[in-house]
Amino acid sequence: MVKAIVGANWGDEGKGKITDSLAENSDIIIRFQGGANAGHTIINNYGKFALHTLPSGVFYDHTTCIIGNGVALNIPILVKEIEEIVSQGVPKPRILVSERAQIVMPYHILFDQYEEERLGGKSFGSTKSGIAPFYSDKYAKIGFQVSELFSGEEALKEKIERVLVQKNVLLDHLYHKPQIDADELYQTLVEYRDMIEPYVCNVSLYLDQALKEGKEILLEGQLGTLKDPDHGIYPMVTSSSTLASYGAIGAGIPPYAIEKIITVVKAYSSAVGAGAFVSEIFGDEAQELRVRGGDGGEFGATTGRPRRMGWFDCVASKYGCRLQGTTDVAFTVVDVLGYLDEIPVCVGYEIDGEVTTEFPVTWQLEKAKPVLKTLPGWKCDIRGIRNYEDLPENCRNYIEFIEEQIGYPITIVSNGPGRDEVIYRGFEK
Repeated sequence: MVKAIVGANWGDEGKGKITDSLAENSDIIIRFQGGANAGHTIINNYGKFALHTLPSGVFYDHTTCIIGNGVALNIPILVKEIEEIVSQGVPKPRILVSERAQIVMPYHILFDQYEEERLGGKSFGSTKSGIAPFYSDKYAKIGFQVSELFSGEEALKEKIERVLVQKNVLLDHLYHKPQIDADELYQTLVEYRDMIEPYVCNVSLYLDQALKEGKEILLEGQLGTLKDPDHGIYPMVTSSSTLASYGAIGAGIPPYAIEKIITVVKAYSSAVGAGAFVSEIFGDEAQELRVRGGDGGEFGATTGRPRRMGWFDCVASKYGCRLQGTTDVAFTVVDVLGYLDEIPVCVGYEIDGEVTTEFPVTWQLEKAKPVLKTLPGWKCDIRGIRNYEDLPENCRNYIEFIEEQIGYPITIVSNGPGRDEVIYRGFEK
């Protein structure tokens, strides 16, 4: 069976923890999109880790972890991550990298930084990891696939020269920055080739055989529905599809192979970067939730930036689950809310005097005001509870109210950051 683990909202929902937990009974874990611009934080018996490129199944010695062709592959970051987890006592994982994956070039990161500088106050809040320039080049057909690193000196140098004509014009006349030297870039790509060579594989062929053998496969997505370039809060989105349906493309498997779609949502809301965020809260109220939240505060795993905070948004989450094709909802960080006497929930949006429960397009979203319903809190620590029925009544009422509002079954409840702090509610691992 192929299961996809994806986010319903703005990202940072806790997908890494859910992937790490479900990887115990999986053979293959695949990152199918995105790059090192977002991180998955994982706490297990080896320690605490912030992964940026590696799939979250690397902590088991029986798994194969794959970088799919849909990933923006920053080769030095991947290699550094492998070295870092091994240095912390994790057995060296079995990693395969698609020969069709494309490479984040050093100039992608520079162009990302330069464009954010140029935009100033109208910037997109980029992590400056090179993601937008990378995907721009991919679809402009001037990107570099991993396979091209092995095409020979003449072919590689010819392409470098051709691509740099365009890049250096932009550096000269738009950004007023130093030009890129072709020989230096060629030497960098030779270094990248030597780093990645041990991992390169015909991944789609490998997965075809794995499916025929009945292997258990996890697809691990990055960010969430609301950051999807087609269906999210455009233009404040990422540059690759965050939907489970893209998992088939980004991994190289048939779409009908994906049988379960586990969509992860937080028990409250958080977001990094710019864009409409209807249930957002501010000031001391936001700071208290931020400090208590996550697995040590709500700060970006990649950037360290403080996340924007808000109450649970039923409108956005229902939409996010619908677009993902959700079969199961994983509801995370429920334990964080134990300090609250009452818990507001956003159940609708008021736009121009009318209330809707359907997620609108961006220009309408920017005018929306939250319609809140307040539920009683449970005022206790729920970490350590392993059976759903043992949760406090008000906690169960909160979960079941949200389940009814979004219309999808909450079958996994995470009540702590650890691998084993998970309650399965009718979900078969």
